[in-house]
Amino acid sequence: MREPPSPCTKVCRIDPASGWCMGCRRTLAEIADWAMLSPQGKAALLDKLKARGPRVWPSR
Repeated sequence: MREPPSPCTKVCRIDPASGWCMGCRRTLAEIADWAMLSPQGKAALLDKLKARGPRVWPSR
């Protein structure tokens, strides 16, 4: 299996209500663990992120 790309969008801001990054929808633990996940683990996390719904972009 090929290495899935990181979901990082360089919008690194944690939503206090959900605990998810507003750019990639990952939790701080998921962000920290990304580099250690297998390709299968990364693919599973990407599927989980899709289920969390659309990204929330911060207002400017």
